[in-house]
Amino acid sequence: MNIKNYINGEFVNPIKGNYLDNYNPSIGKIYGQIPNSTKEDVVLALEAAEKAFSKWSTTTLDERSKIFSKIADLILEKLDFLAAAESKDNGKPISLAKAVDIPRAASNFQFFANAITQFSSEAHESVGLNAINFTLRQPLGVVGCISPWNLPLYLFTWKIAPAIAAGNCVIAKPSEVTPMTAYLLGEICTEAGLPKGVLNIVHGLGTSTGQAIVAHPKIKAISFTGGTKTGAHIASIAAPMFKKLSLELGGKNPNIIFADCDYDKMLETTVRSSFTNQGQICLCGSRIFVEETIYEKFKKEFIKKVSELKVGNPSEKNTNIGALVSHQHLEKVKSYIDIAEKEGGKILFGGDSVTVKNCENGYYLQPTIIEVQNNKCKLNQEEIFGPVVTMMSFKNDKEALALANESKYGLSATLWTNNLNRTMQFAKQLQTGIVWVNTWMLRDLRTPFGGAKDSGVGREGGFEALRFFTEPKNICIKY
Repeated sequence: MNIKNYINGEFVNPIKGNYLDNYNPSIGKIYGQIPNSTKEDVVLALEAAEKAFSKWSTTTLDERSKIFSKIADLILEKLDFLAAAESKDNGKPISLAKAVDIPRAASNFQFFANAITQFSSEAHESVGLNAINFTLRQPLGVVGCISPWNLPLYLFTWKIAPAIAAGNCVIAKPSEVTPMTAYLLGEICTEAGLPKGVLNIVHGLGTSTGQAIVAHPKIKAISFTGGTKTGAHIASIAAPMFKKLSLELGGKNPNIIFADCDYDKMLETTVRSSFTNQGQICLCGSRIFVEETIYEKFKKEFIKKVSELKVGNPSEKNTNIGALVSHQHLEKVKSYIDIAEKEGGKILFGGDSVTVKNCENGYYLQPTIIEVQNNKCKLNQEEIFGPVVTMMSFKNDKEALALANESKYGLSATLWTNNLNRTMQFAKQLQTGIVWVNTWMLRDLRTPFGGAKDSGVGREGGFEALRFFTEPKNICIKY
């Protein structure tokens, strides 16, 4: 299926007529083409967005909220269709797309349909000076949203919903690896009555299309989710232009397991936090640290649980692990497994490619567990972003905390313990933007989301996102 750009409420071909192949990872074959857009396409989208801004930015909050609720309803009405499209485009199990990705995309719109009606201004009375100050939160204008391939519609909507809710118009670029559901979202927005030019979706490579969005002086802010290296490049262009920046980047998240945890719950959740979405989630707990008193027990039972996971065709209901997103990414992940033994690691399970019946050319890999001896090895310091976890033991709280923080990344951490004192100490001292205690991936959309250190700049979610996509203006009135 060939897709088009969505500009000014219409589906249009790229101006220069260039296209990219779009692959189905589960079978390793091309199934369509997408626009390879250029600067000219971005300019066309910008013109549409600028034209729409004056009217959209003054649209009542009630009207915006109604349109957002309609978009959310339509996403849920098309749940099966969108989940199938997401699975085909990304390689993830269709059951996962139906249970997580598509419902969350609907929730993103519904959440901001409500949040925008509760996003209030501040006022301060200057007592004794006969003055009052109040703060306006005004939309920025035209903003750019660039989303990744691992959770395509989920993260695409996570960016554009607050941007549009706040009164901005958006030029959005989904990953060129997984463009399909973003394309389908254009149809939904039209059906829901979103005015022309408010959302413009331009497909293409990050090095060309993405670069044009980031570099254009009339695009006031950039919200990006992706790799740390790309985030640094975006910052080098956008920061000198004084654009607002929100960068949600890589992670190498510790999963810290103490002997006093709820063991069965921990074991079940750790399998999920290690390999959900083929390990292609920036929040996966890819470094597992286990207290030495239960280390051997955990290792044996974790291997057994992981060995029961089925790697298979994403369209089959009992598939736990689908295909990796691309052949290039498969080779990257395998390259880390190949260096395990050179670094003193021991492959406890997995490590091999998998041939799936009727999908022989797909990009499948066993879930892989590697025991390491040194936290400074590449396997523990570099983001692999695949179905690969490492594990090692620790003796006490001090060592566990040091191991967890010994990383350039600081996105999330998971802590398993029933010790309240330890929970509070670790919660404060872990150098991450998110700490989960006795759970994983439990999200409240009102809370701030983002990382520390090389995991990013800024926060998304809730009112934090609405603050990012608005400019505060203080008004002082003397009376």
